[in-house]
Amino acid sequence: MSQVIACIDGSSITLAVCDYAAWASRRLDAPLDFLHVLGRSEYPVPTDLSGNIGLGSREHLLQELAELDEKRGRVALEQGRLMLEAAKERAIADGVPNPTSRQRHGELVDTLIEFEHDIRLLVMGRQGEHGDSAGEHIGSHLENVVRTLHRPILVIPSDYTEPQRILIAFDGSATTRKAVEMVAASPLFRGLPCHLVMVGEDRADSRESLDWARTHLETAGFDVTAEILPGEVEAVLCAYRTEHAIDLIVMGAYGHSRIREFLVGSSTTRLIRQSSVPLLLLR
Repeated sequence: MSQVIACIDGSSITLAVCDYAAWASRRLDAPLDFLHVLGRSEYPVPTDLSGNIGLGSREHLLQELAELDEKRGRVALEQGRLMLEAAKERAIADGVPNPTSRQRHGELVDTLIEFEHDIRLLVMGRQGEHGDSAGEHIGSHLENVVRTLHRPILVIPSDYTEPQRILIAFDGSATTRKAVEMVAASPLFRGLPCHLVMVGEDRADSRESLDWARTHLETAGFDVTAEILPGEVEAVLCAYRTEHAIDLIVMGAYGHSRIREFLVGSSTTRLIRQSSVPLLLLR
């Protein structure tokens, strides 16, 4: 669990993924590794077409189809290799020493499960190739990755802005208490003002939980603003983000119930879709 791993796919969001990953690598003083996964549609597996109606007696056509698939695979591999080299060059220009890269075939989620023990922070685009008409890859798999991995995931928008102020969406649950402890212990946000926001009724137990979180962060050296605000979670957090020029939101990936866990967490999903700033999702 020692690397920042950045998933890139060649879409327009790739540049922002590179920049946020480089920022996180520098802040954490952790190695940066770029990962490109070639899905089956990009790197087709050999297929026996001889049983298809009308193709069995046309060996030349079968041969041409096989050669086209092979050529597509070679082109996809080379395109991915060049993309990874460009990502490393960009990271070096951003001040990251010796970034590395990996290219794999298969499904993104399966590949990340294989590498999970190496991940200190995973950086992914909110929307992958599907968002800019080049296909579908990272964006379509994001929720599966969030559901499956037990590592911090930084979900980023299409434009890079170096974070200057963070917001922790806090609800007093075990997950968000762990989030506070992780933020307090990590160098990722050290020196940045921290806004701690609970959404709901201002009750005694809520105030007690919020005071614990504020004290924990202040003890770690953070300048903390803490508030309890009424309303709907996503609406309140988005409005607060705009009003206070928040650059990054930290929140738990799941709600309390097993049904909401299966759906990733309704508030989390809506914030991923609506937010124009990065979301750090913690399990």
